[in-house]
Amino acid sequence: MNKPLLAALATLVITGAGMAPAAAATAAEGATATKGAAPSIKAVNFAGTVSLSNCSGSVIRFPNSADSDPALVMTNGHCLETGFPDPGEVIVGQSSSRTFGLLNSSATRVGTLRASKVVYSTMTDTDVTLYQLTTTYAKIKSTYGISALTLQDTHPAAGTAVTVVSGYWKRTYACNIDGFVYRLKEGDWTWKDSVRYTSACQTIGGTSGSPVIDNATGKVVAVNNTGNEDGERCTENNPCEVDANGNVTVREGINYAEETYNIPACFTTGNKLDLTLSGCTLPKP
Repeated sequence: MNKPLLAALATLVITGAGMAPAAAATAAEGATATKGAAPSIKAVNFAGTVSLSNCSGSVIRFPNSADSDPALVMTNGHCLETGFPDPGEVIVGQSSSRTFGLLNSSATRVGTLRASKVVYSTMTDTDVTLYQLTTTYAKIKSTYGISALTLQDTHPAAGTAVTVVSGYWKRTYACNIDGFVYRLKEGDWTWKDSVRYTSACQTIGGTSGSPVIDNATGKVVAVNNTGNEDGERCTENNPCEVDANGNVTVREGINYAEETYNIPACFTTGNKLDLTLSGCTLPKP
């Protein structure tokens, strides 16, 4: 996984890198990540992204969400404040008062948002946590002038130019969708139909939960979650690809995301989760 920040910092300390080099690398690597991006990169900025205590995330809405609906924040399942969900575990309706730093288009923190509950969280088949906030999209817009990011409700396409936008690091990573992975296995967890980036997206710890945005449309097509750091096979922080025939491929230095197009089908009027809806394929408790 693109480790939550505390784990990432621990790795830096162990390797002797420390905080100063990591911070110094931010600007330089960020410039490298965005250099050479498609002209439509101008459609992507930081507005609507959020910083968590240990991860990144975004304020998201569905194509049919209303401005009066309670707003939602999306991040990874492994960013959940109570710890990683176990394989097969699905968390619904868990109480939460977690806070999020809301960013504007230039990555300036303009306000603090607060959760009322964890609507949904799992690391099975996908790696996602959805928080319900104590405020609405309309209130966020009127207070901060910021609109939520919209989740695309159709499967993304290979070759699409995308940008991973990290609210924690205030950095972007531009690349393309290289393809899709039948099964992505990391430690005890397995994810289905994952997005593989081209090598330009060298995401790091703390970018977990970042929205993956289609440069042309500005819509969210995935949530950033992991990468193979050391070339190991199917271990934590070293996911492996498994095809339909069980063949395993290890791609050291390549990073991944989990698709989000299937999430809107599990929500009904008022941004209410309903896992029994026709077309809802998210894992159930």
